[in-house]
Amino acid sequence: MAAPEASPEAGGRPSVVLGVAGGIAAYKAAELLRRFTETGHDVTVVPTPSALHFVGEATWAGLSGKPVHTQVWESVHEVPHVRIGQSADLVVVAPATADLLARAAHGRADDLLTNVLLTARCPVVFVPAMHTEMWEHAATQANVATLRQRGALVVEPAVGRLTGADSGKGRLPDPDEIFAICQDVLAHGVGEPDLAGRTVVVSAGGTREPLDPVRYLGNRSSGRQGVALARAAVARGAEVTLVAANVTLPDPAGVKVVRVETTEELRDAVVSAAVSADVVVMAAAPADFRPLDATDTKIKKAGDGSVPPLELTQTPDILAELSHTRARPGQVVVGFAAETGDETGSVLDLGRAKLARKGCDLLVVNDVRGGAVFGSGDNQAVILGADGTQIEVPPGPKTALAHAIWDEVAPRLQD
Repeated sequence: MAAPEASPEAGGRPSVVLGVAGGIAAYKAAELLRRFTETGHDVTVVPTPSALHFVGEATWAGLSGKPVHTQVWESVHEVPHVRIGQSADLVVVAPATADLLARAAHGRADDLLTNVLLTARCPVVFVPAMHTEMWEHAATQANVATLRQRGALVVEPAVGRLTGADSGKGRLPDPDEIFAICQDVLAHGVGEPDLAGRTVVVSAGGTREPLDPVRYLGNRSSGRQGVALARAAVARGAEVTLVAANVTLPDPAGVKVVRVETTEELRDAVVSAAVSADVVVMAAAPADFRPLDATDTKIKKAGDGSVPPLELTQTPDILAELSHTRARPGQVVVGFAAETGDETGSVLDLGRAKLARKGCDLLVVNDVRGGAVFGSGDNQAVILGADGTQIEVPPGPKTALAHAIWDEVAPRLQD
């Protein structure tokens, strides 16, 4: 997907419209606004009249450095109800209330924000926030489906504390995560999201196999690449489940997160989620072995310097199982291979052998000599296809590799 060109009216800076609807979560949008302005975006804030009951006009003007309008009758000579949407590179509405979603889905134009939504020809992102009952209501779900069908990105709300003592699904995601999705959309997407309507499962992190109550066998995987893949899939319209093995990163916005620790737990969670998935991406690093018998008490050092024997057994081969037993016809399976090369072959030689052995559709091969990749914000890889394709992804942010992987997955999906 090609990145949009920055609006000339913004002096070469990406032009963002931040719509704010009238919900208590409006205060979080002020932090989202700061993320945009501090990274050089030209931001026009368009609050609904009810939003100003929660956060006043002075706050929006002060943080954006621009006048704030809410009515189509203000600065009429500038035709704001048309011009604001026409000149935008991205429109993001956060929070998007049930009322705002309903008006947008039905093409209403009864305030400045809904006028902007009708005139925008750029990507539009809605970030809902409301009580669980309102989000789950059939009317709201129908409105969300309509907006998604028209090419808008509607991010799933988070689960957590709502207004008052209530908790549930409907919480506005963390502003940092909303900003990350908006960056993805600005950098990589125009037009309709190419994963819209698709269900995706991504695994991330590294599993831990207990030795005793305080020690484990594990690896150095941080889960950053898996999280980047999940976030990028959301930005491209997918419904995403992230199976996170010992990942300490913030949950990406719009993603269902299932937390696991061991390889067996990872296997069970991924296989269960894969039943309804169009794509499964095994970005996690499962431990290949586990202690045959973990002890219930801490293993002590022997006074004579002897080392207790450690008998290991293999863990399940999750990628091979997913590849050879597809949960549904046409499912695309993507694996990862962290290789160093050895006397039997180069990194790519070993990657090609693994691709054939595992039976997946795509294998992302990382050269991890010297500890490269693990814990870093950057990555480089070669994407090998079962059809003989080979795509080299140069060094860059893990987000870039994530989109390169989805670029290869999307054409392989069947209708």
